[in-house]
Amino acid sequence: FGAMLAPLDAWLTVRGIKTLALRMRQASHNALALAGWLEGQAGVRQVLYPGLASHPQHLLARQLLGGGFGAMLSLELDGDPAEFVRRLKLVRYVASFGGVTTTISQPATASHRHLSAHDRLAAGISDGLLRVSVGIETIDDVVADFRQALA
Repeated sequence: FGAMLAPLDAWLTVRGIKTLALRMRQASHNALALAGWLEGQAGVRQVLYPGLASHPQHLLARQLLGGGFGAMLSLELDGDPAEFVRRLKLVRYVASFGGVTTTISQPATASHRHLSAHDRLAAGISDGLLRVSVGIETIDDVVADFRQALA
């Protein structure tokens, strides 16, 4: 009458939960560093991350999240997002998030592709919007990958 985990899935969950706090702390730290770096880059129109003082709900996020702002950020580029994604070497394009490595997706061509262009824009999803799930790698490597892809 209910969902049942397979034994391997249950064991992996129990094993992984032991380091979840450490992984989330590092991913959140990396996301803040990447968002801060991206915010001042040419070709980046906007960075959305609640840990940035420029985010419209930053103060609320500070109150609710206690300083850990999570591993997800969004950015909007001036140029072709598909070309930017193709230039990335370390960061991979994926359809789902949540791993220990940094990944990227373009909602207009992935999660929200079923919506019309008008409906996407009404929801705040431009064709240039990218979502990034920041992992626990050395942040200097991630920033270097974004730097070369923006160049």
